Amino acid sequence: MAAAPRPAWLKPLTLVLGGLCLLGLFSTEIADTDFWWHLKTGEYVVQHHSLPVPDPFSYTTSLGAPAYPGEERTRYFNLTHEWLAQAIWYLIYRAAGFPGVVLFKALLLAAFCAITGLLAARRAWSFYWGLAAAAAAATLASLFSADRPALVSFFLMALFVWILERGGPWWLLPALSVVWANSHGGYFLGWVVLGAYSLAALWPCPSPQARRLWLITLLSIAVSGLNPSYFRIFQVLVAYRRSHLMQSLVEWSRPHLWGPPYAFDVLLYGAAVALLLAWRKVRVVDWLLFAAFATASLMAFRNILLTGCLAPVLIAAYFPWPRKLPRLAEIAAPLLLAGVLAAGIVRGQFFQLRAAVWKFPSGAADFLLDHKISEPIFNTYETGGYLIWRLWPEQRVFIDGRALNESVYGDYASILSNSPARRELLARYGVGAIVANAFEYTTGVLYPLVLALSDPEWQLVHADPAALVFLRHPPPGVHALSKAAIRDHLEAECRLHVEKDPELCLCARTLGFLFLRNGDAERARRSFALYLESPHQPDPEAEQAYRRLSGRP
Repeated sequence: MAAAPRPAWLKPLTLVLGGLCLLGLFSTEIADTDFWWHLKTGEYVVQHHSLPVPDPFSYTTSLGAPAYPGEERTRYFNLTHEWLAQAIWYLIYRAAGFPGVVLFKALLLAAFCAITGLLAARRAWSFYWGLAAAAAAATLASLFSADRPALVSFFLMALFVWILERGGPWWLLPALSVVWANSHGGYFLGWVVLGAYSLAALWPCPSPQARRLWLITLLSIAVSGLNPSYFRIFQVLVAYRRSHLMQSLVEWSRPHLWGPPYAFDVLLYGAAVALLLAWRKVRVVDWLLFAAFATASLMAFRNILLTGCLAPVLIAAYFPWPRKLPRLAEIAAPLLLAGVLAAGIVRGQFFQLRAAVWKFPSGAADFLLDHKISEPIFNTYETGGYLIWRLWPEQRVFIDGRALNESVYGDYASILSNSPARRELLARYGVGAIVANAFEYTTGVLYPLVLALSDPEWQLVHADPAALVFLRHPPPGVHALSKAAIRDHLEAECRLHVEKDPELCLCARTLGFLFLRNGDAERARRSFALYLESPHQPDPEAEQAYRRLSGRP
C-alpha cells in the first residue's frame, strides 16, 4: 500500500520555524565592547562626510614611536577599512534604535546559515539535509553573534559561493566586491572564492563558462581596490602578524584542535573524512575551498566560521548518509523547531532586542558629563568603546578596542599592572581622571591598579557595579567616597557579571582568595560561595577554603 503523501504545508512550516529559530538565536543583546566605537565611527562618517583620520576619539593614538615597520599604515587601515558597514550600522540605529541593530545582526547571521542550508540541500538533493546543514552552521555562528562589520564578510562570502554555485547572476559580483572592500578587511576572501571557481573551470579542461568567469573574477578584484587602502590588504595582514598587540587578542589566536569536541572540531574533521571517503568524485572547487578555508580557520579563531559555512555542505554532499529520511523524522523536524523556539522565548534567550547596559560604564559616563570633567582620562580597555560613544566630543579616551598604537598599549599595560612606572606614566599623559572596571573576566584577573588607587593621590568619587571613577583633583561640590567602597565595588561588580554570565565566574574565585589573605572571612566566604555555585572546573583548593570558612570539616 502506498504511503500517504506529505502535507503540502509541512516543508513551508518547517522553513518558517527554522528561520524564526535562527533569528531568535542570533538576536542577542548588544554586549560586545567594540560595538560602541563602531557605532560612533559610523555617526562620524555620516555627519562629517569624511573618514575618521586622524583619529578623533583617542588622545593617545598619535603618541609614541612605531613599534614595528608599517604600524602607521596598519593604523590608517584600522581607522578606515570598515567605514561603510559602520555607517550602515549607525543609520539603522538612528532609524530603529537598538532593536533594529540587533535584528540586522540576526538577519546577517541567519542569512549566512540559510545559504549554507540551501547549498547543502542543492548538493545532497535533500531538503532535510539542508536543514541539518543550516543548524550545523548555526552552532558555530552562535559564537560570532557580536554586532561587528566582520559579519558582512561572512555573509558576503557565503553569498559569493551561492551565486557561483548556481551560475549567476555574475554581474552582481563586481558590485558586491566594492561594497565588501569598504565594509571589512576580509574582502580578499571574495578573491579566494572567485579564484577557486575560476581555477576549477579550467580542470580537467576549460568549461564553456571559463572565459566569462575569469573576466568577472579579474573585474571583481580590480574594483575591490576602490577602498581607502587600495590593494594594501596583504601588507596589513603581514603587519598584524608582527604586532604583539594584535596577536594578544583572542580572536587572532589559533583555535583548539584537541580536548572536548566542539562545533569547529566536529565540522572540520567531518568534512575532511567526507572528502577522503569520496575522493574519486570530489569536485576540484571543493578541494580548493576546503584547503583555503581550513588553513584560514587554523591560523586564527576569527576565521573558523569559514569552516562553519563550507563543512556542512561537504558533509551533506559526500558523506554516505541515507538520503531519504524516515517519515517520522520529517514530522519531528517542525515539532523540534517549535520546541526550540518556545524554549528560547520563555527563557528570555531569543529576541533580546536591547543593549546590555549593565555591562558598560553608563554611570561613570554620566558622572563625567554631569560634572564637566575635562582632564585627560585613563580608562580600561573594555570601557574605551562605550566611553567613545558617550563622551566624544567632550572627552577623548586613553585606549579602546581599535588597537591603534602598540607603544601606548605597552604603557597602558604598565599602568594597569601598577608597575613602578605607573605614577610617571600617568603624569606624562597628563591623566587627571581614571575610569576602570576591576576584572578581566575570562581569566578572573583583578587589575592591580584598582587596589593601588587607594593611595592619597587619587580620590574615589563614583562607584557602581560597572565601574569606578577616580579624580586627582575633584572639582568643587564633588565629595570623595570612602576607600572602603572599593571592596564593596569589587563584590558588586563580580556578582553582577556572574549573575548575567555564570560561566565567567573566576572573578569570584580571585576575590575569595584576596579577602582570605586580608583576613576578611565573611567576604571571602561569600565570594567562594558565588564561585562554587557557578559552572566551574574541579577546584579542590577553593572547595577546601570554603568548607573551612563555613566551619565544615
